[in-house]
Amino acid sequence: MSIWYRQSSLEELQALARNTLVEHLGIQLVEIGPDFLRATMPVDSRHHQPMGILHGGASVALAETVGSYAAGLCVNPATHICVGQEINANHLRPVRSGRLTATARPFHLGSRSHVWHIEIRDDDGKLVCVSRLTMAVLERRPS
Repeated sequence: MSIWYRQSSLEELQALARNTLVEHLGIQLVEIGPDFLRATMPVDSRHHQPMGILHGGASVALAETVGSYAAGLCVNPATHICVGQEINANHLRPVRSGRLTATARPFHLGSRSHVWHIEIRDDDGKLVCVSRLTMAVLERRPS
C-alpha cells in the first residue's frame, strides 16, 4: 500500500529543482517506491571540504532534499505544504568520489508533522550517513 497522497513522475518533481541548490549539487530523484523516495548525488569537488572528502553539509543537503520531496508527496498540495523543522545527521565514513544514494522512509506521518529516516550509501552500498528529518505540515495560506 502506498503512502503517497498523489502520484508524481520523477521528471515532474525534478523540474522543481531548476536553478536551486538541488540542481547545483547534481541531486537527482531516481525512484519512487510504495513507501520510499530515492535520490542520488555525485561526489566531486563541489561536494568536498578542504581535506578532499565529502562535506557533511552536502550529505545533509541530500538528506533534506529527498525527505522534503517525500513529505510533499504525502500531503494535499492544494491545502498543505511541508517545511523543514529539524534535521540531524551522523556521518559514518568518508567519501572522496563516486555517487551517493539516499533513501527516505517515514518514521511518522502525522497531520501536523512528519519524521523521516534517510540512509545515504556509497557505490558499494556502504552506509555513509544516517539522518532524521522532521517536517512541519502547515496549512497553505491564501495568496
